[in-house]
Amino acid sequence: MTGDGAAAPAAHGQMAGLDDLDLQIVAALRADGRLSVRALAASLHVSRANAYARIDRLEKTGVITGYTATINPQKYGYGLSAYVFLKISQQSWKRVSNQVLSIPEVDHAALVSGEHDIMLLVRTRDAAALRDVVLTRLHDMPEIAATQTVLIFDELMPHDVRD
Repeated sequence: MTGDGAAAPAAHGQMAGLDDLDLQIVAALRADGRLSVRALAASLHVSRANAYARIDRLEKTGVITGYTATINPQKYGYGLSAYVFLKISQQSWKRVSNQVLSIPEVDHAALVSGEHDIMLLVRTRDAAALRDVVLTRLHDMPEIAATQTVLIFDELMPHDVRD
């Protein structure tokens, strides 16, 4: 923290110095990214100026990287989701990462430890579209040695409450 109570900018990849109010702001915006600053400030019992300044700092230090709409994949037209695990040739992860991220059906990609090297969350209209992604677009990349596809039957979201 700096002398004025603000956290010093964090270096790339390092955690920013966050206090309880910062954590509350981030939690509120994660729950509702459309929350107005006025409503946020009122719910946290701080001034709008303080809330604006905190949000601005959280954005500038890279804690908040953007705002997005969360969709229901099935209602949006993605009837099938799967995790696709990739084994890749050594030293090719940067090239493969760039290639898989250019595939529109790839919703998320992660470099992982263990048996596989990269895990993809792929969302497609149907099984034929998934087959095209895996057997054509991914297998056409010479750096990919093998794939394993795991279908997702249902997604459990943190805000879902089930009986």
